Amino acid sequence: MTDWSPIWLTLKLAVVSTSILLVLGLPVAYWLSKRHSLFKVVLEALFTMPLVLPPTVLGFYLLLAFSPQQGLGKWLLQHFNLQLVFSFEGLVLASVIYSLPFMISPVKSALQQLPVSLAHASFTMGKSERETFFKVLLPNIRASLLTATVMTFAHTLGEFGVVLMIGGNIPGLTRVASIAIYNSVENMDYQSANFYSLMLFAFTFLLVVAVFIYNKYSSKNLPG
Repeated sequence: MTDWSPIWLTLKLAVVSTSILLVLGLPVAYWLSKRHSLFKVVLEALFTMPLVLPPTVLGFYLLLAFSPQQGLGKWLLQHFNLQLVFSFEGLVLASVIYSLPFMISPVKSALQQLPVSLAHASFTMGKSERETFFKVLLPNIRASLLTATVMTFAHTLGEFGVVLMIGGNIPGLTRVASIAIYNSVENMDYQSANFYSLMLFAFTFLLVVAVFIYNKYSSKNLPG
């Protein structure tokens, strides 16, 4: 009988991580899209590192940082009874960090392509910076925002190395679909591996197709 728990756990992880990244990533992308400074360049490079670093490297340092035997991990356990290593919360933290550039980069690029006069006109009409961001700028980059959200969600579905390092392979708790595939192949259970692989492929393919269709439809309905 097929175990569906890795699929549901993967979807849960993707929903939670993407939601957190929407809340955190949008203001960060807006801040980075404005005037450049050396500090912003360094910070943006740091945010981009998950794109170029091997996932196991990031996962290893997260494992060290949040180990309950030392440092920050020990402090969190003692003061908040929070253990991030080998827990779902740890998977969420790792996924948020690893998928951060997939949310920030498209939104930042889209904001930079908007004419500066758009924000200036909003400020002239008495709108605050917060109102301008949410009511003027974001509606004008909704296609890029949707793309960033869907790509972040899809990327989280397929995470392997970083979640394996910090979450391990605990059934029902940290064994997501990508880890279940690896585990099934190791056990020569190709039927289960094929099932999990097809499910991930189907979810990701449908999400990407939906984005393409939406962007094509939106471009046809643009004025002019």
